[in-house]
Amino acid sequence: MDNKDSEAEIHPLKTEDVKAQENHEHFVERRIVKSSGLSRLSRWRTAAFFISLFLCLIIVFAFSFIIPCPERPVSERTWFQYYNNAVPYPFLAIEDVNEDRVQDVLFAIKSSNGSSSFNTSCLDEGLPSPCAFVAAVSGTNGSVLWESPAARDLQWLECGIQQLGTAAAPGCLVVEKPLSLTALDLRTGEVLWRQSHDFGANYTLLTPLSVIPDIDEDGVQDLIILTAERGQVKVFIHSGINGQQIGTTGSLSMDGNARYVRLSLHSSFYFLFYTENSLYAYSLRDLCSAAVGVEVKLSDFQLDSHWEKHIEHATHRLELLSLLRFGDIHYLAKVPGHSRDNILVVNSEMATLIHTKDLHIAWTLNVSRLLSEPLLGYYKPDDHGIVLESEIGPNRKKIMIVESESGAVQWELKLNSRAGSPGPATLPTADHRSAFLMWGDYQEPGNETRHRAPLQKLYLFHPSYTNVLLELRNSTDQISAFTAALFERSRHACYVLLRGPRPGQGPGPVSVMKRKLKEDISVSRVIWLRHMAGDDEQHIRDRLYRMRFQSRD
Repeated sequence: MDNKDSEAEIHPLKTEDVKAQENHEHFVERRIVKSSGLSRLSRWRTAAFFISLFLCLIIVFAFSFIIPCPERPVSERTWFQYYNNAVPYPFLAIEDVNEDRVQDVLFAIKSSNGSSSFNTSCLDEGLPSPCAFVAAVSGTNGSVLWESPAARDLQWLECGIQQLGTAAAPGCLVVEKPLSLTALDLRTGEVLWRQSHDFGANYTLLTPLSVIPDIDEDGVQDLIILTAERGQVKVFIHSGINGQQIGTTGSLSMDGNARYVRLSLHSSFYFLFYTENSLYAYSLRDLCSAAVGVEVKLSDFQLDSHWEKHIEHATHRLELLSLLRFGDIHYLAKVPGHSRDNILVVNSEMATLIHTKDLHIAWTLNVSRLLSEPLLGYYKPDDHGIVLESEIGPNRKKIMIVESESGAVQWELKLNSRAGSPGPATLPTADHRSAFLMWGDYQEPGNETRHRAPLQKLYLFHPSYTNVLLELRNSTDQISAFTAALFERSRHACYVLLRGPRPGQGPGPVSVMKRKLKEDISVSRVIWLRHMAGDDEQHIRDRLYRMRFQSRD
């Protein structure tokens, strides 16, 4: 020890170098150990990265090449479906029957046999021949999806009912003349149920039919059917699951032949009946109670306190001082408002909009006799407009687009028109307005031909060109029904024509046609209602051809 201490005292720097060397060796050893640990961790991280990348590539490959993507149906621009020795009924419905996200067409004809695609006859359902067939054809190519002999004679057809039958499937309801209700499965055309019922000898069916909440608590919505006969409205409630009548038959007294509209007043629903001189209001609860025979409580629906104050509860007449001068009521239509429906009352001289919130008149407009029911569209973005088609003389009519809030006439057009001409239609466009389709025969001012019979032409109008009318097609056939719709969501705007002999005429050829609107626009004739600087016909066609559409939920 003494020697070591002496050496340290003699060579102090040498001792420190030795210690530093020893510390360095320990540090290197620790770093080597740590580096080896980090190296092993880095290899695990690299392996995990490449495994994750490999799995991602497998998933991408599977979805891209192995698992097929759902094919989008390719819709034909124009298709036809023909029937021989048949008579069409004036009904057209647009629904997605085969669930391919493309709308399909439903219609009805009277015939002894269906199309050649289905070997069906009236005898298959125990019906005498000829009978009423309900058919569904594909919106993509016009092929027949199903045909069903449904009734001896058809009085009304309503499709798109969401719950029918034990499976609560969407379906169609057929009202037969005179004694039967038949429910059809929308997907297959099979008969879900059939119920005979005596509605009376000389009754008038009030349409459309109404779906109401589940009264008998079987989990399926029920149906309310209204008929009118000699100042009486009879109320029938039928089960949606099997068609059997629920309760008894209700009877409502009116002062004439009645029609009705169903109004949505916030959380309340009212049935508003109208005759030529009177209005009657029944809440959904009162109407169901009258039919069932006992008071029905509907927890999800409330009475409107303001309306109840204006209803005379003994007669259910709607007492409105503002309506006392109304007479000869031709149409009653509901017009959507901000939170509730409003009422449009049309008689032989004027149209009047009534706010249902306070039952006061919003506006009045002079009109002559209407040729078709009021139709809703959008002349301004997201602002409801009302299309009124009125008679102004022999074979002459005027089409007006009226702003629903103010009653101001936004646009009007006079046309020659033949008897039985189809009513107008609208299609929603991507600019939050509507394209308006109308039938008639436009004659330029000063060039009217009074002696020839009016032709039957289809015209297109869009509010972006208030001075332009496009003539799309000229049809000489008898048109039984006409409608327009977007066959795919926000695209494929088309119109559908059902043509053939009128009811009462002998059987003959019947055709159903779907035509894409753009096909007619590209070859249309441009009609200038007034000329403006810089007008160019091809530019107008191109702009309207590129017009986009948008579905409104």
